[in-house]
Amino acid sequence: MTLTVEITSDFICPWCLVAETRLNRAIAQLDSSVKVQRIWYPFELNPDMPKAGMDRKTYRSKKFGSWEYSQILDAKTIEATQADGIEFRYDLMRVTPNTFDAHRLTWLAAKNGKATEMAERILKAYFREGQNIGDIETLANLAADIGIDAKAFLWSDAGIEEVRELERQAKVRGIHSVPNICIGQETLIGAQPIDVLFTALQNAVNE
Repeated sequence: MTLTVEITSDFICPWCLVAETRLNRAIAQLDSSVKVQRIWYPFELNPDMPKAGMDRKTYRSKKFGSWEYSQILDAKTIEATQADGIEFRYDLMRVTPNTFDAHRLTWLAAKNGKATEMAERILKAYFREGQNIGDIETLANLAADIGIDAKAFLWSDAGIEEVRELERQAKVRGIHSVPNICIGQETLIGAQPIDVLFTALQNAVNE
């Protein structure tokens, strides 16, 4: 059987990477006869971010009151997720990006059956490699990593209205924070433990 999991996330949310990492481990515990199809929906935590993004130190200092406090928050994320083996590299990040084109690229990848591959590659690029995922050339290279030629698409206006509509639909559904994961009849908000995700998956299979 095939189980559909709907994921609403943003690529600058560390907990979205944590949730995806834990979801993968939960899925691995399912019976091998169960196939999971993930559908990715866009959400922008910073919808007014300039297209070129902002210097991360400047942005986070303004948002959290000081760069020192921002670093404390980053350290808490790392501490809280040590068991997940993610290796956050906040030290490599220079830009807080505009994520709209990253969402648009994931929308394109979905048409090639590679949305999850694309989403995971973008999350890894940002949080583990410090890449600027708001940059078109960077995104094109990430797409090439999974076998998609997306440069012409990214430089065009293709997919803009479709992704904007998906974002509007998320608001209509009352989604105000991410990650938001729908599994069967359950909606899980935030980076839930692996056992919680597995139970939701198993409940959906049983239904």
